[in-house]
Amino acid sequence: MRVANVFDPAFDHEEDRPGFTYRRARVGWQAGSERLGASLYELPPGQASFPYHRHAANEELLIVLSGRPSLRSPSGWRELAEGEVVAFRAGEDGAHQIVNRGQDRATFFVLSTMIAPEITEYLDTGKVGALERAPGARGSGGQRFFKPGDAVDYWEGEEPPGEAR
Repeated sequence: MRVANVFDPAFDHEEDRPGFTYRRARVGWQAGSERLGASLYELPPGQASFPYHRHAANEELLIVLSGRPSLRSPSGWRELAEGEVVAFRAGEDGAHQIVNRGQDRATFFVLSTMIAPEITEYLDTGKVGALERAPGARGSGGQRFFKPGDAVDYWEGEEPPGEAR
């Protein structure tokens, strides 16, 4: 049996881009989970974890451990308190973004289903992500991002098969 510790995390992913800087410990995988995601995020002041998005297949549950991160949802912005638990269902109602507008580091725990393939929509830019594996999953698997204007008709470029041999 493998174990992980949320109070002494082994961070295994860092993102460092302006406005989107965080550290993540995928404690679910570190403990040996395959179909349930569990990640601890550490978010510095003034940073967001991800763009505003929604999942078509996966559901997530956020638990604030420290700090006062702000949640953006279809209902608008709301500051979260330590200990609050918020569910993000698959679909339009589950759209979300976490931003640390406070002065101190915020830490939160995210549990998620690991359903693949997955479609993710980025609502501010109109991008759509087609992911062969669950978001944040280890290992290989294709992921492509598109704008709806790139869409083509289902039959575009298709030709009937030739005669059977």
